[in-house]
Amino acid sequence: MGPQVDRHDMAKRSLALAWARHFERQWVALARSSMRAGKRVAARSARPAVEKRRAPPGEGNWSAGIAMGSTGARRFRLYRPPGVRHTERLPLLVMLHGCGQDAAGFALGTGMNRIAARERFLVLYPEQERLANTQGCWNWFDTASGRAYGEVALIMKAIDQVYLLHPVDRAQVAIAGLSAGASMAALVATRYPERFKAIAMHSGVPPGTAHSTLSALTAMQGHRPARPMATTPVIEVNAWPPLLVIHGNRDTVVSLDNGQGAVHAWAEAAGAGAGRSRTVQRGHRYPATVTDFKRQGKAVATLVQVDGLGHAWSGGAPKRQYNDPRGPDASRLIWAFAATQFRR
Repeated sequence: MGPQVDRHDMAKRSLALAWARHFERQWVALARSSMRAGKRVAARSARPAVEKRRAPPGEGNWSAGIAMGSTGARRFRLYRPPGVRHTERLPLLVMLHGCGQDAAGFALGTGMNRIAARERFLVLYPEQERLANTQGCWNWFDTASGRAYGEVALIMKAIDQVYLLHPVDRAQVAIAGLSAGASMAALVATRYPERFKAIAMHSGVPPGTAHSTLSALTAMQGHRPARPMATTPVIEVNAWPPLLVIHGNRDTVVSLDNGQGAVHAWAEAAGAGAGRSRTVQRGHRYPATVTDFKRQGKAVATLVQVDGLGHAWSGGAPKRQYNDPRGPDASRLIWAFAATQFRR
């Protein structure tokens, strides 16, 4: 019996490795297709270069930390605005990077620290390890094995550590992410809805649509399972934090269907209805169609569909990977959305 069990285990490990390699090849193919179309995408090779680990410019403190738990450890960076007084309690925004990025690169591209310095809030940037994912992606899809939930726990450990060491107003915490980071942000917020006042998904896949590397590939292209996996706990209607979705209509890596599916899932859970869509545009930036889903006059979810945007951070820093400066400023939109929820 012993040798048979060993061979069975070896077969399972070989199959898992084969799927991982298949997922990596498919991701590269999607990225290359987007590049040929002239779009900025979040993955440009099987092992994309990580942004240099340097502190983003500007005033304030850029510190490093590490969160440890039963499932491992993850590094993180924290931005703290200048001149924080001893008696202050500041809001906290958690930012989860996309594939091929790290904390410093994400901060530089989004420019969120500049907004935090002006509006006075803390920004936490958890960082995925390359040993956990060769492309630096958060494993939001790997719920069947439990690996996704292990990463959720480590992100929560990082948040708790910031609570202990910094002046955080625990009633004013929001989470946001790009691509795989957006999908992980949604998973975190739906597993711990009482801990967050707002969530923002930029070009991500909603929770419950994938449970493995293979199903993640189909989910990214907008396909839904016949029976969605129960990846989130049963919670009361309207208990999820309000959701902001930003998604480009020319995204060839993660289909716009995912952004639309996320806001409809939030609206359905809360019994909210769609309001009249409106088109907004600032200067020569891409126009965006904004639709609010409200229940009893309060926005449960908001969809910002950006015309002309591919798989990139809207309004991000020019000449940087994974960013498109021609889009509306996603960082400003996310902070404005979070600040509105904090005031309620």
